[in-house]
Amino acid sequence: MAPDFQFDADGRLRHLLSLDGLPAAVIEDLLDRAEAMLPYAHGGTGLRGRHAGRTVCTLFFETSTRTRASFSLAALRLGADLLNFDLATSSTKKGESALDTVKTLEAMGVDLFVVRHASEGAVAELAAGVRPDTRLVNAGDGRAAHPTQALLDMLSLRQAKGRDFSALKVLICGDVRHSRVARSNLHALRALGCGEIRVCGPATLLPGPEVLRGCRVFHDLDEAVAGVDVAMMLRLQRERMEEGLVPSLEDYYRDYGLSPERLARARPDAVVMHPGPMNRGVEIAGEVADGPQSLILRQVANGLPVRMAVLDALLGG
Repeated sequence: MAPDFQFDADGRLRHLLSLDGLPAAVIEDLLDRAEAMLPYAHGGTGLRGRHAGRTVCTLFFETSTRTRASFSLAALRLGADLLNFDLATSSTKKGESALDTVKTLEAMGVDLFVVRHASEGAVAELAAGVRPDTRLVNAGDGRAAHPTQALLDMLSLRQAKGRDFSALKVLICGDVRHSRVARSNLHALRALGCGEIRVCGPATLLPGPEVLRGCRVFHDLDEAVAGVDVAMMLRLQRERMEEGLVPSLEDYYRDYGLSPERLARARPDAVVMHPGPMNRGVEIAGEVADGPQSLILRQVANGLPVRMAVLDALLGG
């Protein structure tokens, strides 16, 4: 469950640390905000005065391309001052703690921190130590959570399939064990009333039953993909796993890669999703990633309005 201090005393969202336990109404409000931001997300100056004078800092203790870039653009689209914190030249290299780094920047007037960290729970620990008027967004912590990725996935899915998820069969396939994206998507799909959630992967890459509660678990992708409306493919998180969890990349693609032939087993109007970065020919075929059923580039594009919506909600827009 997400920490109670995600909300302030008035019940307003104070931090976004996890989607676990968030009510559907809160998630839907963020998605509605994102849809309202769409006309301003990829250009224009219509919202440049909305949060003028506020300061957003991206504080990434792990590397990132899509998430950091889209949060940076989101802050600029809303008119906020932006500080992209460079850890390579910071005092963290001298032993300064993450919380002391946050407090130092907080003292300089930073209003909101977007934080990525390799350790699970690290962002929540930072949120517990900041001032009452400081806001934090979890941009990914270990294997635990990546809430804005799940929100942009839900927005992309809602655009493709409508607001009612109750009739959808959604498959999440691949390295679920090491994936914070998968965990956050499971939280979101449950909250939004998804009709059936299927999870597929080798036993070595699936988490325990507490993560997979309410899911149908498969080890055969041909069986798992049959009749689904959505196939969410995950990359192998080789930087987070021990050796030997998969025999070889070739064997993995043979058993768990989404090929055009496998996709044909899904519903004719099924859509394909992937959080990126992709390993083409490992978890997904290039023809599928680039094909007409793919939402992958739409997911990337939706990162901007979703992150604008989250910043706007936390900064009081």
